[in-house]
Amino acid sequence: MRVTLLGTGCPQVSTRRYGPSSLLRWNDRQFLVDCGSGVTQRLLGAGSAGKAIDALFLTHLHSDHIIDLFQLIISSWHQGRDRPQRIFGPPGTRQYLHGLMALWRPELDQRIAHEKRPSTVALELNITEVEPGIVLHDGDLTVIAVPVRHQPVKAAYGYVFTDGRQKVAFSGDTAFCPELILAAKDADALVHECFIHREMLALPGVRGLETIENVASYHTLSTEVGKVAAQARARCLILNHFVPVAFDAGALLAEVRADYEGPVLIGEDLMQFDTATGMVSHGDAVVALPLS
Repeated sequence: MRVTLLGTGCPQVSTRRYGPSSLLRWNDRQFLVDCGSGVTQRLLGAGSAGKAIDALFLTHLHSDHIIDLFQLIISSWHQGRDRPQRIFGPPGTRQYLHGLMALWRPELDQRIAHEKRPSTVALELNITEVEPGIVLHDGDLTVIAVPVRHQPVKAAYGYVFTDGRQKVAFSGDTAFCPELILAAKDADALVHECFIHREMLALPGVRGLETIENVASYHTLSTEVGKVAAQARARCLILNHFVPVAFDAGALLAEVRADYEGPVLIGEDLMQFDTATGMVSHGDAVVALPLS
């Protein structure tokens, strides 16, 4: 399995860290986890495209995780996608997507009538609202939805991909979550969000202390995420979806290292990790992790 971090940011705007999204490649299949801002551009940067995605898995319906969903749909159509979009998400996904397509229907109808493209099948949606447990079998690959703790969001999930030999777990947005730890046991890679509390400062007119504490309450703190990886016995911890987007990477690594001894990757957009080989690539840099 190959994991590519497409966007490692959050609602804060950043040219370095786009919105949360990850790509998992397994054999000839490609799966997208979340659909944050800039996802279609990052897919091209990763050597893929929306037309190639076999399924999209939404962890929850917060705007930063779904904001470029229509861009994915429309750009995939422009790229010549020859099948409907297959989308998995929590309850409410169907209503959201039907509303999204209805919003754009006048523009779509005009484009369809005027541009005379060969097919409109790429604009069709195959939507599955998931419940906890197995949500997809694809050959030897199984995808499991894991309920996580992102209250007051009513339905939020992490996802585990496994083929019986390799295993990758995505946390989605969650506070410290024993259910996720159990589901991610012995994962080759745990891709986990990270809230860096010491870097979030009160700013007049932007956020106060109450805002900071409320946001922190439904994320996993940088002082906790190492404990998650250690208890899950993950072979590699990949940090992503950083809040805030700018931080002291050395200090973050030291916090995580206090609890977890395995390899830690401070995620960057377009960083890639191969679970079979332990190879990590980002830009021109390629290194091999010492996986146990």
